[in-house]
Amino acid sequence: MKSSLSAWLLIAVSVIAEVVGTVALKHSDGFSKLVPSGAAAACYALAIWLMAVAMRQLEMGITYAVWAASGTAATALVGIAFYGEQMGCIKALGLVCVVAGVVMLNLGGQR
Repeated sequence: MKSSLSAWLLIAVSVIAEVVGTVALKHSDGFSKLVPSGAAAACYALAIWLMAVAMRQLEMGITYAVWAASGTAATALVGIAFYGEQMGCIKALGLVCVVAGVVMLNLGGQR
């Protein structure tokens, strides 16, 4: 139980690293600015490494689905909250579908 909880905490930190990396990528101006470009690369490397470590304890399919969906949803919310991106009904429905899809994958794996 403890190792599984630790693995999910690693996934949470991995998602945070991915989102920070994506924000840095936005500020890198197409990799023309050194510091944000380096930060993006480092954050993405950290995110992948943490996910790989978590997969020692978790199933690959559900781990990647949770990681990808959480990162997608969190990045969209950061864009809305801090970068003036619009949140319309279609985007909100898309986020709900992403989360619902991960929940269904998780439920489908239970025995």
